Amino acid sequence: MALKFDIRLHDTLAGEKRVFTPIDPERVRIYVCGPTVYARAHIGNARPAVVFDLLVRLLRLRYGADHVVYARNFTDVDDKIINASRETGEAIETITRRFERFYVEDMKALEVLQPDAEPRATEHIKDMIALVERLVEDGFAYGADGHVLFSVSSYPEYGSLSRVRQDEMIAGARVEVAPYKRDAADFVLWKPSSDDEPGWESPWGRGRPGWHLECSAMIKTLLGETIDIHGGGHDLRFPHHENEIAQSCCANEGAPLANYWMHNGFLRMGADKMSKSLGNVVLTHDLLSEWRGEVIRWALLSAQYRQPLEWTDDLLETTARGYERIMRTLLEDVERDDGSEVPAPEIVDALTDDLNTPKAIAELFRLLDAFKERPSDEAYRRLAGSVRFLGFASQPFPQSASARPALAAEDEAEIEAAL
Repeated sequence: MALKFDIRLHDTLAGEKRVFTPIDPERVRIYVCGPTVYARAHIGNARPAVVFDLLVRLLRLRYGADHVVYARNFTDVDDKIINASRETGEAIETITRRFERFYVEDMKALEVLQPDAEPRATEHIKDMIALVERLVEDGFAYGADGHVLFSVSSYPEYGSLSRVRQDEMIAGARVEVAPYKRDAADFVLWKPSSDDEPGWESPWGRGRPGWHLECSAMIKTLLGETIDIHGGGHDLRFPHHENEIAQSCCANEGAPLANYWMHNGFLRMGADKMSKSLGNVVLTHDLLSEWRGEVIRWALLSAQYRQPLEWTDDLLETTARGYERIMRTLLEDVERDDGSEVPAPEIVDALTDDLNTPKAIAELFRLLDAFKERPSDEAYRRLAGSVRFLGFASQPFPQSASARPALAAEDEAEIEAAL
């Protein structure tokens, strides 16, 4: 059952909030860039998964569960994966499948619903080659020394998403300055592979796709030339999403890749953003050994998604207290539970304003106070339905209100033995 309400979303390309109007209300399409599967996901990687999971829940409430198609990819061919294989001696597929499985398990623990499609880049190589062929044929790309590069100068709108000037692009893009490029800003669509690297036969020789090309090809194949929403982390605006726009628009006769672009802010550890390159990561898997997934999810949604989020122990402790307060109340009157997953109107109103989760959480506590003041089945349903809709509780409710995960039987036995 779909409900009628307007959703306002901040569109990065427009630089403002816009009322969301789908291309086809019967098939709302959203694509979010997923992980490169060569290592465990850190909590910064989990933020877009949780944010866009909540957006998909809201879209399904508005348009119906069967009318929203959500795709999130796995990048399973990449130089980082190749390097990991060389360092460990493991086969690339062994590495990618293992960390793909770990990622899915971690996100499930955070109450992230499984997307409708989870394409792997290696499953769409033919689609990528076809897209590159079209770009070369139409003069937007050129071959050089076994590479195929997109000619940035051929697309005048380049830079419109990130608002990065041409003279700033080289420093910001971490691009390879190579003699075979016509312009230093040109980016790789296809690159040659050596004998010990993964590769596929193409019109330009044996090689593999550039990272930016992968998402464009998978979107076109699975969702169409123009989708409703494209999402990802703030760090993907440039060069990744900028390059996606350029190659997709040029390959599709000017059709936009997406009508709305959404980007979540960084997680920060002190003054720095959390990243593997800085070595300041907190792994989602490690956090899940200390905290319930719902508590971690709540912490990730405690700030509005476009804002930076300071990740601290205090944040988790505060979140845990709020979680336990609400869950204790729900469990004390659990006989009132009818399994509702429909949020109260106050929660919907907050989320329709560009996913204003701080306001939604504040409204959640108002619902809690209202139930405590005047307990009733309706007040309980509004509270419980809102908690479930936000992903802060599983179905059915857990038996304990503790913010800490329950110990497995073997862990309890090991502790008893140690004592």
